Amino acid sequence: MVEDLDPGSADAGVPAHFGDPMREQRLLETGVGLVDRSNREVIAVPGEERASWLHTLTTQHLSSLTSGEGSELLVLSPNGHIEQHAFVTEDGTTAWLDTEPGAGAGLLKYLEMMRFFTRVEPRDASAEIAVLSLVGPGAAELFPDLAAARVSAVPASRFAAGSVPAQATSSYPVRAFEGGLARRVPLGVDLLVPRTAKEAVVERLGVAPAGLWAYEAVRVAARIPRLGWETDHRTIPAEIELMAASVHLEKGCYRGQETVARVHNLGRPPRRQVLLHLDGVATDHPPARGTAVELDGRAIGFVGTAVRHHELGMIALAVVKRNVPDDARLTVGESAAAIDAE
Repeated sequence: MVEDLDPGSADAGVPAHFGDPMREQRLLETGVGLVDRSNREVIAVPGEERASWLHTLTTQHLSSLTSGEGSELLVLSPNGHIEQHAFVTEDGTTAWLDTEPGAGAGLLKYLEMMRFFTRVEPRDASAEIAVLSLVGPGAAELFPDLAAARVSAVPASRFAAGSVPAQATSSYPVRAFEGGLARRVPLGVDLLVPRTAKEAVVERLGVAPAGLWAYEAVRVAARIPRLGWETDHRTIPAEIELMAASVHLEKGCYRGQETVARVHNLGRPPRRQVLLHLDGVATDHPPARGTAVELDGRAIGFVGTAVRHHELGMIALAVVKRNVPDDARLTVGESAAAIDAE
């Protein structure tokens, strides 16, 4: 039985599960499963100046980006708040940026505003390209040339003058695949394939499917934040775990850089991302995105993504005030919550 996500959901249009979400979670953590993430939006950026142009507009060091390389980037407001997050995949002629459902239009609008006389031609490619994700320890085995490639991100703690190479801080190897691209990522391998070939690709791979519920549970357990879920209009990079993968602290000027540098040097972001363990929550009614996290009746943060994990029970990624102790007893709605301090 395939169940699609509710039409009102931000993730509408892809399967929620295929009959047994817990089994699908175990598959993604111990083997390999195929997750349809074709609701992600894709921006194509062809043009000979695309690498240097994206380098100047975003938090990532992209001036040396070449064919077969992938990374992550952020677009910040002038005050350093996160406005966009995208994966970038370079094939030698085009940089493909895939981002969250509903975020593509804003990203494209910003890129078009910043074109000026640069030789680039950004366009919405969401109708052309679908994103599929092979998730689990067995994902890379399906791509021998990617299996030996190392996915890496530079820890923010390593940054000091001249200590980090002048290249992207996260490195995601990319290979051509079925008329599209295969990109090694921390959770497995993402496929960017032509939408017209999507069903044929799924059939040829022959990998057991898993729904987005299972994918989200694995993502939350891995503490990987998501734009619009673990972010709000005030979020800065140092508050959530996108810093190492998406921000280069020793590159030239970009919008919002002053805030990034100040917070990094002082080491005092106002909030931090945590993993919560929730008690007393109905298994079929996790707290909604944006639900307040409280300490002694006072709101100190918000829930981003809450899921039921097959081993950990009900868990949630949340953003809370930096000075909340790790052993604080919190509440989310009527439920008790404890911070996982690992």
